Amino acid sequence: MSDLVQLRGGQPFSSLTRDQPVGRLTKRVIDIVLALAALLLLAPLFILCFAAISIASPGPVFFKHRRIGFQGKPFGCLKFRTMMTNSDERLREYLSANPDANAEWISARKLRFDPRVTSIGHLLRKTSLDELPQIFNVFKGDMSIVGPRPVTEEELLRYSTSVQAYYACRPGITGLWQVSGRSSTTYDMRVAYDSFYSRHWSLMLDTKIILVTVPALLNSDNAY
Repeated sequence: MSDLVQLRGGQPFSSLTRDQPVGRLTKRVIDIVLALAALLLLAPLFILCFAAISIASPGPVFFKHRRIGFQGKPFGCLKFRTMMTNSDERLREYLSANPDANAEWISARKLRFDPRVTSIGHLLRKTSLDELPQIFNVFKGDMSIVGPRPVTEEELLRYSTSVQAYYACRPGITGLWQVSGRSSTTYDMRVAYDSFYSRHWSLMLDTKIILVTVPALLNSDNAY
């Protein structure tokens, strides 16, 4: 359980805003300011990642994946490419030949050993540098600095009655799940963290999450 909060029942969801995302204009202004600062400060690192991917593996540097955002609207979530270009084929073959890995994939939608990931991709994932391009998603308004982890359409089935809480937010680059064990937590806990965040959002909660994000990233044991 996160050190930031203790998960508990929130206010009835009908009392949460539907026409604007959680945090409204205040959160949006802060997002733009922080995204601009991050882009300026991390520009050298951004260029270094771009060059490393270009040299290490043939193919595009960026990867855009369809995710679901505020009000259930799909958007292209940007990342640095960490996988080989024939990743879908490799995944199907690997899961077909490895029942344990297939069970892990069904349970968490992640693999501790993923045969699709390139050598530089492993490093980018461990440090979460693959998510740097999501700064541009923040500028566009598809994402926020802090929020629920962006999910795919099929993952929404696992949110059950919490799906409306997810729809009320812009997905975040960081969030409660990312600073609360990440891949070492269950998917049900991830849903609980997202639901809590949506129902109990505050500037103080966002500030706490941002302050513990860097130490959480440095502890890369739970990232894969």
